[in-house]
Amino acid sequence: MITVGLTGSIGMGKSTVAAMFADKGVPVFDADAAVHRLQGPAGRVVAAIKAAFPSTTGQAGVNRTALAEAVLGDDAAMKRLEAIVHPAVGEERAAFLADHRGAPIVLFDIPLLFETGGEARVDKVVVVSAAPEIQRARVLARPGMTPARLDAILARQLPDAAKRARADFVIATDVPPDETRAAVARVVACLLAGKG
Repeated sequence: MITVGLTGSIGMGKSTVAAMFADKGVPVFDADAAVHRLQGPAGRVVAAIKAAFPSTTGQAGVNRTALAEAVLGDDAAMKRLEAIVHPAVGEERAAFLADHRGAPIVLFDIPLLFETGGEARVDKVVVVSAAPEIQRARVLARPGMTPARLDAILARQLPDAAKRARADFVIATDVPPDETRAAVARVVACLLAGKG
């Protein structure tokens, strides 16, 4: 089995590219989706987050906007949150690997792959990238996003150029979707041929 880490800064198109890998038959572990499950109603980490960050939870689980406001720009708070969430995500990842142990390739969609040292736990890294102006327009179109919040998020992420420099493969998403899809197909073919 070849384990592939898919990463890229916010707004680069990771979800779109992950779906393209899934369309090629590659099982995909979505770290953000795992976090949403863990923080959702009756999620495993809700009580711990409530204890650490009062008034960030409710009937629907964790209020992600309130939690983001509680930790963004506060390194100590972010480390407390990561100490709660990362072990639980690790358990979800282990279960995913067990469920797909016969697959030739599995993909881990992990936004903060480099920032958390996750590249050491995968065989290959794919970075999704787009021009900065495209990225900014995509992210600012999201509900509730502000330029200040985007800047705070970007400050916690390794710059796109640094991610591309450390990648085994780079896939552009500021091109027509068919070009991105063709790039995904080439990466899958390379990996299956042992040329990645």
